[in-house]
Amino acid sequence: MVSMANNTPNATPAVVCKQSQTNDRRAFQIKTRSPIQTKAKRHRKQTIASRLSDSGIDEDLSAQSPVGLSGEGTTSAGQLGLLTWHQHYGSVGYKIQKDNETQFHLPKCLARQPQVTPEARCKLVSWLIPVHKYFRLSFECCCLAVNIMDRFLASTAVAADCFQLLGVTALLLASKQVEVFSPRISQLLGLCCHAFTKEQLCNLECLILLRLHFRLAAPTLAFFLEYNILCGEADQPTPMEAGSGSPSANREMKSSLRRNNLARRICELSLADYAFNRYLPSLTAACALRLSIELLTERRSLSGSLDGQPSHSQNLALECRENLKLLVSLNRETLQLMLSTDICHDCLSNCLQ
Repeated sequence: MVSMANNTPNATPAVVCKQSQTNDRRAFQIKTRSPIQTKAKRHRKQTIASRLSDSGIDEDLSAQSPVGLSGEGTTSAGQLGLLTWHQHYGSVGYKIQKDNETQFHLPKCLARQPQVTPEARCKLVSWLIPVHKYFRLSFECCCLAVNIMDRFLASTAVAADCFQLLGVTALLLASKQVEVFSPRISQLLGLCCHAFTKEQLCNLECLILLRLHFRLAAPTLAFFLEYNILCGEADQPTPMEAGSGSPSANREMKSSLRRNNLARRICELSLADYAFNRYLPSLTAACALRLSIELLTERRSLSGSLDGQPSHSQNLALECRENLKLLVSLNRETLQLMLSTDICHDCLSNCLQ
């Protein structure tokens, strides 16, 4: 028996419409669920170089830093940029750092340490110096790490078996303060033969920040040394004035590199010696540059390299310079590894006289 409804002309379209609505509803559900079911891959690990190149900051970072003491020397263009910075902002920056120098300098940081001795501090700082060079960090970063460590030692007692952990943690904090890239925690712990855990380092990092009230930046030996170097080079003719290819300009540039390199090595030795904590960083930097000129038998006047500085006590300055000279003579083997042959020969021959 055939039903009359099947013969009506609107029966089939009604079924088709109902099926189309069902298909549309299913398609809508599939479309709405597809972004949740199939997640797009997100590339979270973006290199910092690409981010900097997009914003144009990499052009500024490619220039030499005013306190970039990590390299042995700079090119003529980079040195000209340093001198330009010094002419515009050198005196202002020096005044700010000099006013805060006594506030951040603690000459007796080991007075309340029952287990940490000056010999242990010397070993740790002597180890941190090649470590910061291994990671290609600046000398400013190394000096700031020692300053952070000394200020923490002045307020908190540290066990002898945790002293190395304090050194690498201070280096990590200093690199975060002054560097673009900081070493990985795993790399720092690897240099300690994995004697400490990541949790211990992070806990000590938080403790240092609390003890120092988050005041990490401080006037350092590296800043005052660079300032004295720029003061001395500001009085000399620029490479454009003297002629970049002339023999006299090349001779003067080579002499300046030798002098500055020796002054930095002397400052590294004084940084590890606890006896030099009694001298302010500005005095130690000035005496180290004076001593480097004397040891390299350069008779050029030093008045230009010390312009803008307040006059130090003559007795204290003479004492600091004599102690630096004694320090150089006692560390002859170390200087032979740190300096080139010609610089080391001239330095040690004059130091023993």
